[in-house]
Amino acid sequence: MTTFELYICDKQKRMAMSKLFTLLSGILIFQITGLAQHDKEKYVPDPDPRVHEKLEEWQDLKFGLLMHWGPYCQWGIVESWSICPEDYGWCERKKGQNPGDYYEYVKEYENLRTTFNPVDFDPSKWAEAARDAGMKYVVFTTKHHDGFCMFDSDFTDYKVTGPDCPFHAQPKANIALEIFDAFRTKGLWTGAYFSKPDWHCDHYWDPYFPPLDRNVNYDPAEYPEKWEKYVQFTHNQIMELMSDYGKIDILWLDGGWVARQEPEKIKEWYHKEAAATQSGFLKSNIVSQDIRMDELVQKAREKQPGLIVVDRAVPGKNQNYLTPENRVPEQALPYPWESCIIAGGGWSWVPEAGYMKGREAVHLLVDIVAKGGNLLLNIAPGPEGQWHPQAYELLSDIGNWMKVNGEAIYETRAIPPYREGKVCLTKKKDGSVYAIYLADENEKGLPPTVRIPSKQLTDNPSVTLVGVDALLKWKKDGDGFVVEVPEQFQIVPPCKYAWALKISQSAGND
Repeated sequence: MTTFELYICDKQKRMAMSKLFTLLSGILIFQITGLAQHDKEKYVPDPDPRVHEKLEEWQDLKFGLLMHWGPYCQWGIVESWSICPEDYGWCERKKGQNPGDYYEYVKEYENLRTTFNPVDFDPSKWAEAARDAGMKYVVFTTKHHDGFCMFDSDFTDYKVTGPDCPFHAQPKANIALEIFDAFRTKGLWTGAYFSKPDWHCDHYWDPYFPPLDRNVNYDPAEYPEKWEKYVQFTHNQIMELMSDYGKIDILWLDGGWVARQEPEKIKEWYHKEAAATQSGFLKSNIVSQDIRMDELVQKAREKQPGLIVVDRAVPGKNQNYLTPENRVPEQALPYPWESCIIAGGGWSWVPEAGYMKGREAVHLLVDIVAKGGNLLLNIAPGPEGQWHPQAYELLSDIGNWMKVNGEAIYETRAIPPYREGKVCLTKKKDGSVYAIYLADENEKGLPPTVRIPSKQLTDNPSVTLVGVDALLKWKKDGDGFVVEVPEQFQIVPPCKYAWALKISQSAGND
């Protein structure tokens, strides 16, 4: 089992609800097609040299925070998806007075804005906890698929600053602005999550037509004027975020089905899915939904030069890095990537969330970084504007480890063979290599020796234990080498969960 598989198993034992949200929430293209398809997906570099430079900096950051938040947290349900008329158990309508009546349910869901009043909202507390954990950037849901804006948009009244939302009278009512300002103050990059589909907007789900699935509920080719209004609506809202919310480093676009589709792809989809209508309910189809991404990105970068754009699950130059969701690749990937992972409960807040433990999180981070990726860890705020106490405990645990071993994580790149047994490898740009030993649950200290089977050391480098700078003895061993660990560090290691050995010069066989 991989580290992440062990993490999933442990969470399943701890809490059935966490299992439900962790494994099944947020149906996206990566979840439908699986990781094998994701790994084969073609990566197209952006031709803008400023984006190349920004991506290099982003790959140095390694660790970020994702936050899903909206009025839906009051019901403790998966974000947005229960108002989508697709038949999935994980987003089944169970809350409200009329869950059996779709249209009445949608009314109740949208009326959650009238009771959303997170008076304990204190983004500076979150930013401090994230910084102390070693996180370097934040991605916040400015708008999810349900269309509710957590920012002060001029193009809709369905927003946290709207007059029918009680929180609008609070001094920190513009939640996205407050979060971005607070995290920037603590030195973190800011990223704006934005949903391309908007199930509240009449130009996407036209009231004349019943919604059938996650897609626009009319044919944009048949109603070009109506679709153009939606394109302008989307551009206008994104440009608000690019213009009025300070420096934005990442535009993180969700809803990959909103994209221009070639006629051949649509025909292929209908051919493949024809049999599905005979055996079961067809969940969704492919509809060409061109929101003119190239034009949008150009306008956004005029406001935010070098902006990293993540048009998730849409292959092309506007997907500056890829985002496997709630999973970790088995091997290093040959392009910039980030695993977005649930820390506890679901993407959105649930009352009794079971959080991963510090050891699980550290091992997860090390495994991802050794394969060349970043970890974007999701923590969801609740109805009053607070995190679960376990979230702070988890981040504190990670932070204690990062204070000792951060040099083995930040500004590193993948180096083959990435991982051998319990040892993960990372490499600095100056040639230094780190061998990070992942401890079993019952291991409280380093073993007497640490073996790296397939790396030959050259030029007689020094090997030290990170955190204490103790010089360690080593010797060649077949095609690799073995490091001897003094007894004192076997008994009292510099940290918990995993220990990093630094090889001062590059190992051979790169």
